[in-house]
Amino acid sequence: MILEVGRVCRKTRGRDAGSYCVVVDKADKNQVTIDGSNVRRKKTSIRHLEPLPVVLKIKKGAKKDEVAKALKKEGL
Repeated sequence: MILEVGRVCRKTRGRDAGSYCVVVDKADKNQVTIDGSNVRRKKTSIRHLEPLPVVLKIKKGAKKDEVAKALKKEGL
């Protein structure tokens, strides 16, 4: 799966391991910016993410409240 903007992922490493997050921006081929309800916005390596089949309809660089609303709408 490709990590495009809006892709829901699960963190596999770090202090947020096990939490759901959404890709809000793509930095380069190895890093993306993520955000979520229980995850603070930050750049992270794609190796620390497990992509899920769900893709949210959000804009690139969406604000935290927009991401949280989209996650809630999906039931995550």
